[in-house]
Amino acid sequence: MLNGKVAVVTGGSRGIGAAAVRELAAKGTDVAVIYAGNQELADKVCQECRERYGVRAESYCCDVADFEAAKEAVAKIKEDFGKVDILVNNAGITRDKLLLMMKEEDFDAVLGVNLKGAFNMIRHVSSLFIRNKGGKIINVSSVVGLHGNAGQANYAASKAGIIGLTKSVAKELAGKNILCNAVAPGFIETDMTKSLSGAEEAWMNLIPLKRAGKAEEVAKAVVFLAESDYITGEVLRVDGGMGM
Repeated sequence: MLNGKVAVVTGGSRGIGAAAVRELAAKGTDVAVIYAGNQELADKVCQECRERYGVRAESYCCDVADFEAAKEAVAKIKEDFGKVDILVNNAGITRDKLLLMMKEEDFDAVLGVNLKGAFNMIRHVSSLFIRNKGGKIINVSSVVGLHGNAGQANYAASKAGIIGLTKSVAKELAGKNILCNAVAPGFIETDMTKSLSGAEEAWMNLIPLKRAGKAEEVAKAVVFLAESDYITGEVLRVDGGMGM
């Protein structure tokens, strides 16, 4: 069903993004991997997809928080691939601090990448979807965006914003056959959660399944939504039950 499609994945060089790139490639999807800083990792993921799955895979350096940079990246991808069928907004950063210790730049940076970055990409890719008479958008939110978390006011705000953005885009673009959904991962084993070393036991106590999730498990949810033609405006939790 996804064979021959073209997917753009932001933050695609590692973690959930890289897992989504691999899962999409395994379905025969050509992939454009957007990364912010580590070209070596991005190129490695692309090479793996080409060699293992026989798809086209290219990497693009872009600060998705920059409206014009995102526009240029999308134009380059369109030039290289000819079209875009799927957009996965996964790029995200954290700058965790308690509210009274949080600097303005910590708040602005996280909202800029996590929320404005998703808007920028949707804004620029949607015109391509309209020309294609359809498309799929999958935004990566978080259970923190649903329930909040102490020490993560900026991150939680950005991920809650993703949910509002998802539902608004879903309503606005449904008439153009553009579907927009979100996944809300829980505690997933990634480089980002390694920074929470020492807090694993506390997190496990919140998870009914009593284990962290794997990036591949979130990626499978991304692919499920990419393949679905009658689901839009939904938030799919991938959290081992912690959001119940």
